[in-house]
Amino acid sequence: MRYDARVMNHRRTYIFIAGGVMSGVGKGIASASLGAILKSRGLKVTAVKIDPYINVDAGTMNPVEHGEVFVTKDGDETDQDIGNYERFLDEDIVKINYMTTGRVYLSVIERERALGYGGKTVEVVPHVPQEVIQRIKDAAKFHDADVTLIEIGGTVGEYQNVLFLEAARMMRLDTPDDVLVGLVSYLPIPGALGEMKTKPTQYAVRTLNSTGLQPDFIICRGSQPLDLPRKQKLATHCNVRQEDIISAPDLLTVYAAPEAFEKEGIGELVMKKLRLKAKHEPKMSAWQALSKKAQDGGEPVRIAIIGKYAESGDFSLSDAYLSVVEAVKHAAWKLNRKPEIVWVSARQIEKTPKQLAKLLKGVDGVIVPGGFGKRGVEGKMLAIQYAREKGIPFLGICYGAQLAVVEFARHVLGLEDANSTEINSKTKEPVIHLMNEQVERMQDKSYGGTMRLGEYPCLLAKGSRVRALYGTDQVMERHRHRFECNPDYRARLEADGLLHSGLSPDGSLAEMVELKEHPYFIGTQAHPEFLSRPFRPHPLFLGLIKAASKS
Repeated sequence: MRYDARVMNHRRTYIFIAGGVMSGVGKGIASASLGAILKSRGLKVTAVKIDPYINVDAGTMNPVEHGEVFVTKDGDETDQDIGNYERFLDEDIVKINYMTTGRVYLSVIERERALGYGGKTVEVVPHVPQEVIQRIKDAAKFHDADVTLIEIGGTVGEYQNVLFLEAARMMRLDTPDDVLVGLVSYLPIPGALGEMKTKPTQYAVRTLNSTGLQPDFIICRGSQPLDLPRKQKLATHCNVRQEDIISAPDLLTVYAAPEAFEKEGIGELVMKKLRLKAKHEPKMSAWQALSKKAQDGGEPVRIAIIGKYAESGDFSLSDAYLSVVEAVKHAAWKLNRKPEIVWVSARQIEKTPKQLAKLLKGVDGVIVPGGFGKRGVEGKMLAIQYAREKGIPFLGICYGAQLAVVEFARHVLGLEDANSTEINSKTKEPVIHLMNEQVERMQDKSYGGTMRLGEYPCLLAKGSRVRALYGTDQVMERHRHRFECNPDYRARLEADGLLHSGLSPDGSLAEMVELKEHPYFIGTQAHPEFLSRPFRPHPLFLGLIKAASKS
């Protein structure tokens, strides 16, 4: 996508969101919720994520360490919070809205090499923060935003995000009436004490002060609501008014956050501080209805997710498949069902294959999501075979779709050596192989940002299940992969019942497959979870939940 620097005449405002005390405190959901609240007043809102690592993007990072990689429509591999922004704002967020330390430094160095600084001595300060500021303003212009939310990754006090806080300080110094700073901090309740403690947040605010920034408001995360004594103490020691302190206790669903924040008055608080005028009264009824539906539930529908990133020590890693989980929720709530996710480790299936029936006992549907590498693939294929043979509704995503083709080739076509060349480069039956455009890149070890990334068209076969689900003959879906179905096997696979129901416009790439004789068995080379929104569930997930609700 080519970005034009559209120059608008109206005033732009910016809200920086930093984090205190610990990571994972909920900056992304807080930013996205605040964006939804402002948008409900008729304002144009966009959100920017700054990640403080040297990686140019999130594409080369292990999901166990970092969570899922969210892919934008223009093919950027980003942090999962970009997905939160898209879901809460119900708008596409693009590459210009995402930056990392590595990406910023790379731009500065490339500009210096091209004499873009006119022979000046290029220094960390001010040139790196200036690059950050320019990127933020470019994103605001591109989206013609009244308000741009900027989430600064990490926690105040870390060396990694100092330059981004410096960018906030410089912007605030330049246009103080147009810039707010919010701090999302955590207030623990030590078990032995049973009392909510404000001291960690006090220190977080002082650390933020040391960078030259004073928060305009503090969002206080915790397991319980913030009481008046705690608000008074924070106001006294953090140099803020009581009304600028927002209580943000744990909720049953993140989609209750916009309504909860609105009740706390953060919308009016921000509007007043930035001197913004609403286009109309806040429209929060849809969020209220969604929150109620999510909490009330309905008849349960149990969906097993078979993943290789499903565990780390004693902890479950739902963030590795965050968008898949959210897409299941969106579809289930739409159909008035209560989603129940059953995490099944692909490696556990491999270790105890005879226990597969027990592991999948009582599930109504099975999802095999994306992934890479050899680890866990045999376990995934055992689960796929079980779903296929037992008539359990199944959705294979990206690698999951590829493995569904491999499993079918092995056990229906009788090709015992059928495999993906990603797993076995010397297989005699490469039903899944490396895309032609990827061969040279792999030889050069060009891994970062070189996959088939972003939005691509797909033509849906007449009479197919996927065409009926989408209600159209052509769709756009987001991709992130290097391997594809080998067209040399297409005729044989279709002859035995595996329809290639979605193809690229030129017919060369199989984008979707489905079984003709099955309650619901669909594989998609794309990542439909990235397009699912709370108020607009994705058709493939709706189809899965509908089929699973009948099983």
